[in-house]
Amino acid sequence: MDRHSIHGKTVLIAGGAKNLGGLIARDLATHGAKAVVVHYNSAASQADAQRTVSAIEQVGAKAIALQGDLTTAAAVEKLFADTVAAVGRPDIAVNTVGKVLKKPMIDISEAEYDEMAAVNAKTAFFFLKEAGKHVNDHGKICTLVTSLLGAFTPFYAAYAGTKAPVEHFTRAAAKEFGERGISVTAVGPGPMDTPFFYPAEGDDAVAYHKTAAALSSFTKTGLTDIEDVVPFIRHLVSDGWWITGQTILINGGYTTK
Repeated sequence: MDRHSIHGKTVLIAGGAKNLGGLIARDLATHGAKAVVVHYNSAASQADAQRTVSAIEQVGAKAIALQGDLTTAAAVEKLFADTVAAVGRPDIAVNTVGKVLKKPMIDISEAEYDEMAAVNAKTAFFFLKEAGKHVNDHGKICTLVTSLLGAFTPFYAAYAGTKAPVEHFTRAAAKEFGERGISVTAVGPGPMDTPFFYPAEGDDAVAYHKTAAALSSFTKTGLTDIEDVVPFIRHLVSDGWWITGQTILINGGYTTK
């Protein structure tokens, strides 16, 4: 199978119901994927997942929605097992799962820290593990992180700090899976104009983020548009296969490393 092409490939998107994950799912179907598995976390996002499935089916690809809280290894194992049973082994696996917490370190409880670590780091680790076991040779694996990995800023210790391990998970997986022709990358968007962003930020912070990127004045809101991130994901899981083990910040000049 052509490692440069998305055509005819089977895709798994964790967190694929809506926002960036949903757009990635629809985009890869539009560009020729034959089957897309849309994972969603809970009943709250089930309707969004079904709308994404319907949109994928309208462009001629097979699509199914699978639910699961991926903060346990068993749940991630089940997601991949159910994917294989429904549509076969994936060629492309993308993990967009994440949770934001903006709070001073001295105010973060142990329970909050544990939840952030489970969603952002543990889920990513076991997703990469299962992808390494189930993704076809010459496949592609991509994890969403955050451009805050390149920031020197307060209040995001629990968020960026629990996304930071994914950089090393990515490097390790790229080395371990490389002999099978599998590329592994991480992508860190800047603050995105989605419902995921706004609840954690006050008005002053939103105003700052809308002007912080070098190219802010050329987007609809000053924030990163998900439409500007998706082409990079598509590239990394097709022609961009030679990029592996890297964390790429896509943010219009918001942060750099």
